[in-house]
Amino acid sequence: MFDKLKKEHIVARDGFNRWKVPPASIAIHLCIGSVYAWSIFNPPLVKQFGVVAPAPGDWSLSSVVWIFSVAIVFLGLSAAFAGKWLEEVGPRMVGVVAAFCWGGGLIIGGLGIMTHQLWLLYLGYGAIGGCGLGLGYVSPVSTLIRWFPDRRGMATGLAIMGFGGGAMIATPIQEFLLGLYYKAPQFLGPQDAVNIVIEGGKRMAEVNGQLVEVVVATVRQAAEAPIAIDPGVYVVGTGNTGAEGTFFTLGIVYFVVIMIAAFSYRVPQEGWKPEGWTPPTADAASRKMITQNHVHIDQALKTPQFYLLWIILCFNVTAGIGVIGVAKTMMTEIFGTTLPLIVNSAFAATYVFMISVFNMLGRFFWASMSDYIGRKNTYYCFFVLGTILYLSIPFAAHQVSINPAVLWLVMFYAATMIIFTMYGGGFATIPAYLADIFGTKFVGGIHGRLLTAWSTAGVLGPLAITGLRNMSLNSALHDLASKVDPAAFAEKFGAGIDQLDQLIAAKTVTIAQLMEIAPAGTVDPTPSLYNTTMYAMAALLVIALIANVLVKPVHEKHHM
Repeated sequence: MFDKLKKEHIVARDGFNRWKVPPASIAIHLCIGSVYAWSIFNPPLVKQFGVVAPAPGDWSLSSVVWIFSVAIVFLGLSAAFAGKWLEEVGPRMVGVVAAFCWGGGLIIGGLGIMTHQLWLLYLGYGAIGGCGLGLGYVSPVSTLIRWFPDRRGMATGLAIMGFGGGAMIATPIQEFLLGLYYKAPQFLGPQDAVNIVIEGGKRMAEVNGQLVEVVVATVRQAAEAPIAIDPGVYVVGTGNTGAEGTFFTLGIVYFVVIMIAAFSYRVPQEGWKPEGWTPPTADAASRKMITQNHVHIDQALKTPQFYLLWIILCFNVTAGIGVIGVAKTMMTEIFGTTLPLIVNSAFAATYVFMISVFNMLGRFFWASMSDYIGRKNTYYCFFVLGTILYLSIPFAAHQVSINPAVLWLVMFYAATMIIFTMYGGGFATIPAYLADIFGTKFVGGIHGRLLTAWSTAGVLGPLAITGLRNMSLNSALHDLASKVDPAAFAEKFGAGIDQLDQLIAAKTVTIAQLMEIAPAGTVDPTPSLYNTTMYAMAALLVIALIANVLVKPVHEKHHM
C-alpha cells in the first residue's frame, strides 16, 4: 500500500495542467500554518483552573509559549532529516505521514490539556505535531520548483503563502471553538461581597463551610471571556476554557484535509519544461546569481554559502517569530492600559488575524518580486528596512505611555505589519535563493536541512522575548511597589510588601493592581516591557545583513 505512494507512481501524464499542483500545496500549508495562531491559545492555557483569571496552580505564560517553540524546533529537525527521504519517495508519501503527525499531535495535546499534563502538550503539539509541520512544509517545495522553473519565486511563494495564511483561517475558527466549548466557573458574587483570605499567596473563600481556592475576575477579564460573565469571585477548577475540545476538533479536521491534498500531488516527467519557455542565458543567469549547475545535498554542507544562508534565515526568523508567539499578549500589554477603549480582546484577536494576512501577502509579494530584482536584493530590503522598523516600536511604546494618542497605535500597527510581510517573505524567498545558488536537483533536501535555522530561531525568539520581558516585568513590579504606601499595599493584597516576591510568584500582584494604589502621576511601565527585546531583534537583522553581503556563487569544485 505504501509503495503506491512513492513518486514513480504519481508522475503526471502528457498535457497535465501544472496549476493543479499549487492548490494541494496551499491546502496543506493552510492546515499546518495554523501554528502561527498559537497565541490565541495562550490566554486559555494559562488559566485552565481559574478559567476567568489565572490561578496559582495554572501554567505560566513562559511555559506555554515554549510549546510553540518546541513545535518549530521539531519542524526544522524533521525537515532536515526528511529532506533526503523526500527526494527518494516523493511528496505524496511525505504528505500522508504529515497528516498523521499533525492531526494526531493535536489530539494528544488535547489529552494533555484535559488531564493538565504539560508534558503531553509538549509531546503531542510540540514534538509529534512539529514533525507534521516539517514534513508538510517541505513536501511541495522541490515539486513546485520543478513545475515552475520559469517563476521559482512565485511558485514557492504560492505554496508557502498558505503557511502564512494558516492563522488567518485558524484564528476565527479557534476563537469560535473556544467559545463553543467554554464553561464559566462557579460564581460566588462581587469581590466586596465575599470574604477572601490569603493563605500561602492564594486567595481562599468559604463555600458550604469549607475554604476553597478562588480567583477574582476584574471588569476587563470578565469582558475578555467568550461568553457574558460578571466581574467578581469565582471558584477555581469548576469551569472549562474549551481548549481541549478545540484541540480535538482541529486534529480531526486537519488530518482529513491534509490526506485529501496529499493524494492530489503529481510530479513532472524527467526533462519536462513549460511550453514556450527558454532557460535564461548564462549572462542573464549570472547577473541574478542563478547557477546552471547542481550541487549534491551532502556537498552543499561543505560550502560557506549554506551557512551564510542559514544565518540569514535564522536571524530573520528569530526577529519575527518571538513577536508572533506573543502577538496578542504584546498588543494588549502595550496599548491595553493606555488605550483601553480601542485595544480590547476583539481588537487584539483582529491584530493576530491581520498578522496572518500580511504574513501571507508578504510571502507571495516578496517571493514574486525576487523573480525581478533578484534574491540577494530582496534580502537587503528585509534587513535594512526591518532594522528601522524594529527600532520604531520602543519609540511608539514610550510615546503612548506619555501621551495616549491613537497615532502611536497606528505607528506600531503599521510597523509590525510591514515586519511580518518581510518575515513571511524571507520564508518564501529562501527556496528560490537555494535553487539559484545550488541548482534544482536537490533543492528540496537542501531546503529541509536549512530549516534547522528555523528550529534554532524557534528557541532564540521566544527565549529572548519572554526572558527579557520577565526581567522587565519583575523590575517594574518592584519599582512600582517601592512607590506604593505600605498600608495601602497591605489593605489591597492582605499581606505586607516584605512578601512581594511570594505574591508575584502566585500571580496575586500585577502591574494593573499596583497602579490602582500608586501615587498620582505614576507612569504605567507596561508599554515598555518589550523595548529591550526590540533592540536585540534589530541587532540580529544587522548581522544577517552582513551575512547577505558575503553570499557569492558556489565554487565550481562543488558542482556535480
